[in-house]
Amino acid sequence: MTSSALATLNISAYLFVSLPDTAALRDTLHQRALARDLKGTILLAEEGINLFLAGPAEAVRGFIAELHTDARFLPLQPKESWSATQPFKKMLVKVKPEIIRMNHPTIRPDVVGTEGRAPAVSAATLRRWLTQGHDDAGRPVVTLDTRNAFEVDEGTFEGAIDWRIDKFTEFPQALREHKQELMDKTVVSFCTGGIRCEKAALLMREEGLPQVYQLEGGILKYFEETDGAHYRGTCFVFDERRAVGLDLLKPAATDGQPDA
Repeated sequence: MTSSALATLNISAYLFVSLPDTAALRDTLHQRALARDLKGTILLAEEGINLFLAGPAEAVRGFIAELHTDARFLPLQPKESWSATQPFKKMLVKVKPEIIRMNHPTIRPDVVGTEGRAPAVSAATLRRWLTQGHDDAGRPVVTLDTRNAFEVDEGTFEGAIDWRIDKFTEFPQALREHKQELMDKTVVSFCTGGIRCEKAALLMREEGLPQVYQLEGGILKYFEETDGAHYRGTCFVFDERRAVGLDLLKPAATDGQPDA
């Protein structure tokens, strides 16, 4: 498929930031998205924003530019991919208790701020660690897949730990059951775009694991910034594409909405 045939820009992004005005934001963002003929889903909660949008590039980027006029959203950095058709059926803006549900109220990245984030590792650094078999201090490195089992089945990192959870709310209990196995290792949590592995890494720190990182930007950023080494399969996405490959395009053999 030629680049000219890929007319639809798909973006995913999230940001943990305190939003006490979610009801007003819901109406405003819904109107802005409809005015630009965008489709997808935006989730709002007091802890932040999580969005998946698609449409013509100018319209999508214009929406983000307008969002950035609110200083709270300036750090929002969308991950981009392309498709030949619109992968969403409608435009939804929802207010939720959490933008990614964990049911663990002490994990609030928006409250603790950037100093409270678990350390992040870049895609390039993770690739290097996996190639050399250890981190820069010589500790063994393991990758921990924080996604649901059906997502993992589409593809994951070689040798990734997979606790076969069916929903993210099961992650805290799974961690407690397996925590001792991770104590002497450097753990890099990962997910599709970064939102789940950020909460997971914070929980692991709270539970006393000493060497925990989150993969900055998740699998999608890893595909964007590396050659995809050490990853096998595709990455499940929550729209009608179902999955994207290392080139961030829908695989030819592959025939949704965000995980809430």
